[in-house]
Amino acid sequence: MQKDQLFTRRGALLAGAAAVGAAGTASLFAWGTGGGTPVRPDAPAAGAPAHRLPANSSAYRLQPLTGYGPPRAAAARTPLRSEPLLRIDGRGRTMVLTFDDGPDPRYTPGILDTLAEYDVPAMFFVCGEMAADQPGLLARMADEGHTVGNHTWSHPLLTKLTRRQIRSEMTRTSEVIENAYGERPRWFRAPYGAWNRAAFQLGSELGMEPLAWTVDTLDWTSPGTGTIVDRVGNGAAPGVVVLSHDAGGDRSQSVRALRRYLPRLLDSGYHITVPRRQLA
Repeated sequence: MQKDQLFTRRGALLAGAAAVGAAGTASLFAWGTGGGTPVRPDAPAAGAPAHRLPANSSAYRLQPLTGYGPPRAAAARTPLRSEPLLRIDGRGRTMVLTFDDGPDPRYTPGILDTLAEYDVPAMFFVCGEMAADQPGLLARMADEGHTVGNHTWSHPLLTKLTRRQIRSEMTRTSEVIENAYGERPRWFRAPYGAWNRAAFQLGSELGMEPLAWTVDTLDWTSPGTGTIVDRVGNGAAPGVVVLSHDAGGDRSQSVRALRRYLPRLLDSGYHITVPRRQLA
């Protein structure tokens, strides 16, 4: 009798495992793409210079953990693109606000406070070496409905790296995001807007879509709060993706500018959102 019960329980476990595996396989192919047709920029995109590393920074501050636990889900399948997405598809006057290079405890909380005040989501393209020290800020982004994207580990010029180095920059950052934010990133952005074939291929393999921008505030040059506000207002249009920064230098102008231009955009009828990759 005991032997029969043992085989019965074992058979039930095997059947359950098979069902879970089938469900996982089905979900692996469920993701689609929410972006529109890529648009070629009129001129090479600009971007902020690499940020100065914290005094206690280390390229290996976060070591992967191994041990017991459920296996990580495979990355979602994404199309292989030859250009980044520059705009988003959406109904009406829809715009996306993005912030690069953080999170920085000096400036990111102020940006999050303003977004929370007006109840709008944004995208944060984080660098792994910064995110590793600020898991609480990534957790807050998740709690408040923001999207976190991959901006590499150390903000290098990808066109100067080997394929193996690019993979390391992306993979390590995705792991940090997953641990702190709760899920792997589905979007990535190349530092300086410098993309190459390897970056597109590896991003696709890791389940990420490439997103660039339409309006560059050039806030990293510290042009003045009013200038940043004017650049956002003059560039506002349906589908626009705005680039700003929450780290990499003194970003107090970026924080103050958001407080001024966000309510103006909303009063003008713009809907601030984040791009979605819908289930197929």
